[in-house]
Amino acid sequence: MEDSKARKSKMPQIGEAVFSIIYLVFGFISGVIMLASSSGRYVIYLYGLMTLILAGGDSFHLVPRIINALKDKFAKYDFWAGLGLFVSSITMTVFYLVLYQVWYVMNPNTGISSAVVYLLYSFAFLRILLCFAPNNKWTSGGNLRWGIIRNVPFIVVGIIMVILFAMVGNFAMVAAIIISFACYIPVVLWAKKNPKIGMLMMPKTMAYMWIIIMGLMLI
Repeated sequence: MEDSKARKSKMPQIGEAVFSIIYLVFGFISGVIMLASSSGRYVIYLYGLMTLILAGGDSFHLVPRIINALKDKFAKYDFWAGLGLFVSSITMTVFYLVLYQVWYVMNPNTGISSAVVYLLYSFAFLRILLCFAPNNKWTSGGNLRWGIIRNVPFIVVGIIMVILFAMVGNFAMVAAIIISFACYIPVVLWAKKNPKIGMLMMPKTMAYMWIIIMGLMLI
């Protein structure tokens, strides 16, 4: 009876693990397909590179979570999950910089101010720099205050990208970016107090899968 209850209580974690596996496999395969199909088309190459950065970075924190879901000793992998969040926080920022390059290659004649580009790279660099601060306590439970601090410049990066894609009428990309941030911010703010809010990471991930699909459609 106790074993049955234990298995039932783990079902959400197992479901999350299956979803994460599907996402990672989809991401890596899609990235390889786009790189192999680029054939000198720089935008496809960038999309493939961007996808592999996304999936590769996310694997650092998703793989420990997958292992946690399939094992009984959850605390054993807390260090690796925290370290993985650190890595994925950086790669996610790089992901948006490559996405900007995708935007630029696809829309070379928009004539945006160099100040916008400067702001984008400055806030992205600031976000990466803040991720290295020991105050984040990545491997020892995290720090809510620093979680907010390091994500403020990241949100600015997201806002700039939304504006850029809205300028060229790519509202599918605008929607995907907005959904990803709308699901991500509550997790940063409240997931520690209410773990169920962490389920918002699933629609966030689906938004990124949507972005990947947009790249596959260009092949």
